[in-house]
Amino acid sequence: VQLQASGGGLVQTGGSLRLSCAIAGPNFSKYAMGWFRQSPGKEREFVAHVAWGGQTIYADSVRGRFTASRNNAGNTAYLQMDSLKPEDTAVYYCAASDYYSGTSAAGYDYWGKGTLVTVSS
Repeated sequence: VQLQASGGGLVQTGGSLRLSCAIAGPNFSKYAMGWFRQSPGKEREFVAHVAWGGQTIYADSVRGRFTASRNNAGNTAYLQMDSLKPEDTAVYYCAASDYYSGTSAAGYDYWGKGTLVTVSS
């Protein structure tokens, strides 16, 4: 299973970006998808999760601003990020698991390369 995240870039405070995570492989619908981020000098942290059936979980820091979704027919998960803040600056990673559905990075078996999001003040 290969994951490819895209959509990062430079945006001003208050702006929006949409990240995409495409999975190469069959049966995308069986994977729970997670989004994590890592800033320089910090540990990787949970951002959002979208389960097999579309249920979502969000970190407190992004709830109300970020929206996780998925398109099973298109083998793609999305993270819509609105009202971005400088503290959202990080490398964002998508991850997948076919047995775990939660907020811990340790539960995910498959990871994509990160995409950099920079929010300028």
